[in-house]
Amino acid sequence: MTRRGRAGVIAVLVAGLVGGLVTPAAATTPSPDAAADPVRAAEYWLDDYGIRDAWRTTRGEGARIAIIDTGIGRGPVEFAGAVVGGTDVSDIGAPDGRLPVGAVDGNHGSWVASLAAARGTGADTGMIGVAPAAELLSVSIGVGNSSPVPFAEQISEAVRWSVDNGADIINLSLTTNTPDWDRSWDDAFLYAFDNDVVVVVAAGNRGTGTTRVGAPATIPGVLAVGGVDPDGRASVEASTQGITIGVAAPSENLLGISADGRVVSWNGTSGAAPIVAGVAALVRSAYPDLDAANVINRIISTAREVPGVSVPDPLYGYGLIDAAAALSATVPDVAQNPLGDLREWVRLYRRAESAPDPQPTPSAVEVPPLPPAEAAGPAGSPFLPSEQTLLYGTLPLGALTVGAILVALGVTAAVRRVRLASRTPSR
Repeated sequence: MTRRGRAGVIAVLVAGLVGGLVTPAAATTPSPDAAADPVRAAEYWLDDYGIRDAWRTTRGEGARIAIIDTGIGRGPVEFAGAVVGGTDVSDIGAPDGRLPVGAVDGNHGSWVASLAAARGTGADTGMIGVAPAAELLSVSIGVGNSSPVPFAEQISEAVRWSVDNGADIINLSLTTNTPDWDRSWDDAFLYAFDNDVVVVVAAGNRGTGTTRVGAPATIPGVLAVGGVDPDGRASVEASTQGITIGVAAPSENLLGISADGRVVSWNGTSGAAPIVAGVAALVRSAYPDLDAANVINRIISTAREVPGVSVPDPLYGYGLIDAAAALSATVPDVAQNPLGDLREWVRLYRRAESAPDPQPTPSAVEVPPLPPAEAAGPAGSPFLPSEQTLLYGTLPLGALTVGAILVALGVTAAVRRVRLASRTPSR
């Protein structure tokens, strides 16, 4: 990868990553299982969004999710057997992508990964992800001044590496302070789409200054995820708004496994995104022949509508995710991604530098010969009129002169008659 700056690079990554409040985890929803395992009981989204019902069909076997984030910790038992590969694109992490990058947000990648595919600590204990049988790829990135590699360049390389290493789904729980993105992302995201990869991204949080969605959630074709509270209402602090939001998922009172194995409670669409990425893994596992466009279409078409809200909505997108419906409903196939076509966008809005106009090659032009000159007649006197002057000069001029004289004589005679007629005879 080329280590160089890039003009127009995104200036700020909002709040490092799209995280939120972090506190020690505790059960937030009363459950008959709470006494047995308060961590598992606190995962209210498993029941409220049809995830446990979806597990009757699949738990994500055969699907692979790339977590492009600060790295998935090596220690937690919840990740045992889940991470099958990784890399670092920041130049400050470990080659396998498992060393947490960043003093502040180092645990972020582990929290995100645990919501997508944590294994738990036992059959019914410990935090479990939405797709607990899916595989994970850990791609560590650094943000701000923590990495010598430009942020846009890291994302481009991370996306390409994920595609080349078999990702079916890419999760990007990050946002920027602008709807625009670096030109290098055009090719990187097109590479993902052309290779049938579902890209899930976080919409951002008002609590960290994102009042409207920023890139990469503005890229046509990605599945941008907004956030709701435990009652299914659009979150005020842990979400944002924008016309590119595809669906909404829980973003408050979430759990996460830190790199050292601690369970914490946190908020943010950084957590809503991997929940949806997990649902995408369930769909890909249940329908292995379904392409990325139809996986996305299944998720948004089966989303639960919010009462009184017309879809698509800038807060909820097409509604609240429903994992069970995404697997069981009859959904007609689509021919293209319902969330947009990046290639068409690039064609319309990226103006390539125009090449210089081709220079014409000079060539000889054949000019037909002039007709032969007429033979000269005998020389005449310069004082005598020629045939041409007589025909076109003397004769017309003489005719006009004679006509004028005749008119003048007629007018004179008429005037005399009038005068004579007007005289009164003397007496």
